[in-house]
Amino acid sequence: MKNHRIDRTALLAMLETMQLIRAYEENAIAMQAKGQAAGTCTSVGQEASAVGVVSALAEDDLILTNHRSAGHLLARGAEPARMYGEVLGKVTGYCRGRSGSLHISVRDLGVVLTSTVVGAEISLAAGVGLAMSMQERGNVVACFFGDGAACEGSFHESLNLAVMWKLPILYVCENNQWQAYVRRRETMPMDHISTWAASHGLETATVDGNDVEAVHHAARAAIAHIKATGQPYFLETYTYRLRGHYEPDDQGYVDQDELAAWRARDPIALLCEKLGLAPTDVSTLRGRVAQRIEDAWSRAAAAPYPAPSELTTDVYA
Repeated sequence: MKNHRIDRTALLAMLETMQLIRAYEENAIAMQAKGQAAGTCTSVGQEASAVGVVSALAEDDLILTNHRSAGHLLARGAEPARMYGEVLGKVTGYCRGRSGSLHISVRDLGVVLTSTVVGAEISLAAGVGLAMSMQERGNVVACFFGDGAACEGSFHESLNLAVMWKLPILYVCENNQWQAYVRRRETMPMDHISTWAASHGLETATVDGNDVEAVHHAARAAIAHIKATGQPYFLETYTYRLRGHYEPDDQGYVDQDELAAWRARDPIALLCEKLGLAPTDVSTLRGRVAQRIEDAWSRAAAAPYPAPSELTTDVYA
């Protein structure tokens, strides 16, 4: 598939979404440090992967994601105030305060689930893909997970089923080099997860996960392949997790030279450079996004908690 041109306006919109994700998570980190929010898993440094893939999806495509989900949700159009509502357990949250930051689902946006169980979304992707195939809906389910989840048996089981049953699944492995507190190279003999995926007989690609334009083009090509062949596709976005596994985390286990090298490839800074933005333009963007995040937090903090009567609502047994 020939790459379509992404115009400057679209790239600027992608940049703003990436900055929104960064600001959202940095604020959550700051509030946790002040004792005003629980700890959480962040995706700082991985914004290009989320925005690049999600911007390539159609409105009726579905998403399954993992514990580093804020980027995927915000890229899909989720409201920061309602996401913070979940973080704070408020009734205004997408799940009325029941999910915390790690289990948010947003039916209206096609976000089927967020799972903090490593690899769980990979297992469920096959079921969602099968339902979509049987209903002949013609859309795609994007399943996001990290390199750690690729070490789970469910990874191979799901890919095998998807190939054999021809399920419309876009597997997106955000290879961020870290599996909780363990370096990826300590758990697998190869550098790319796509090597494992290809052995199951599906098309794969590895792309620079810090280049939002490259990720977007790769995702569009993957989706076109799925719709043309009826077969799943595996896309690996090669990126890096700039913060620790779970806040707070001092990253004492991380090689500081390696961390510095990846910080020099910050996806937001790379896109600003590609667009040739002046420092004043970058400052204006950051200020606009920061105000939006501040307003969102204030609204969530002022919202009420669920009533005690809701304790048994939606409980099935």
